[in-house]
Amino acid sequence: MKAINTYLNFNGNTEEAFNFYKSVFGGEFLTLQRFKDTPGCGEMPVADQDKIMHVALPVGGNILMGTDVMPPMPAVTYGTGISICIDAESETEAQHLFGGLAAGGRVEMPLEKMFWGALFGMITDKFDVQWMINYEYDRK
Repeated sequence: MKAINTYLNFNGNTEEAFNFYKSVFGGEFLTLQRFKDTPGCGEMPVADQDKIMHVALPVGGNILMGTDVMPPMPAVTYGTGISICIDAESETEAQHLFGGLAAGGRVEMPLEKMFWGALFGMITDKFDVQWMINYEYDRK
């Protein structure tokens, strides 16, 4: 297997969400494609044509991707069934990512040293996406 990447669906605010993720993770978009620039979307309502058909942001060795879900597809609902887990390379990076993703969101579990030898915390960001931040301390 080459990779498993995360693909997020949003109800019309993908651009806002991905600009937020870009501010947290850094980097540049590999792709940012609007519906109006794709074949077969001329029949869409004009207001929806500027929405995001596909966006891709490199994060670590993976790619975070997303789209706006447009009718007639069902609206996106978030729940507690999935979290994106980030394995940080340092305690400093873990603190930076945790603080960035928590901005405007909810801290579900503060970033703290855990009994299993890691710095760990959980956040639901302002777009209702759940994140886990983990940094494993060296086990010597």
